[in-house]
Amino acid sequence: MNVVVLVSGGGTNLQALIDYEKSAPDCPYKIVAVCSNTKNAFALERAKSAGIPAFVKSPFSVMGKEVAQNASREQKNAAVSDAVLEVCREFRADLIVLAGSLLVLSGKIISEYEGRIINLHPALLPKFGGVGMWGENVHRAVLASGEKESGCTVHFADGGCDTGKILIQKKVPVLPGDTVETLYARIAPKEHEAIVEAVLMLCEKAN
Repeated sequence: MNVVVLVSGGGTNLQALIDYEKSAPDCPYKIVAVCSNTKNAFALERAKSAGIPAFVKSPFSVMGKEVAQNASREQKNAAVSDAVLEVCREFRADLIVLAGSLLVLSGKIISEYEGRIINLHPALLPKFGGVGMWGENVHRAVLASGEKESGCTVHFADGGCDTGKILIQKKVPVLPGDTVETLYARIAPKEHEAIVEAVLMLCEKAN
């Protein structure tokens, strides 16, 4: 399966997918392109180092600075989603993976790739999802709530924010004295496992 990976930041989950593809002789997927909605994402460097075509599809790059500055969040998401769809068509993507991407996809890409877009979220959905719930914000909210466990979720993306059918969840305990950093350090390896497992699961279903 041809996979396009969407990123926004450091790209450790992208790296997990790259590493599996390189290490498994019978890997059923190939990462054909990486798109970032932020121009300075280190994930772009990871893609280039692996020889994967990498693109910046930010509101500024696809709409122009002046238009983007006056656009709503929904308009920006729609414009970037359409630009990502063009890349997916060009590279004949079978699957789209949001691996640490903050982009909420909308428009034609959702219908064209229905059931073939997955997102990784750093908490146990449906708890701690929705607008503003990403990265450290999620872990901070988990700690403030007094939850005894956290983890990560891979789910189908359906145009909502952290909605869609859940595919995989991995749990870790929240320990006394945990900080945002220590909790993230415990969850991150589970994210790397979950994203690879989810892609392999969908490859198997497609065959």
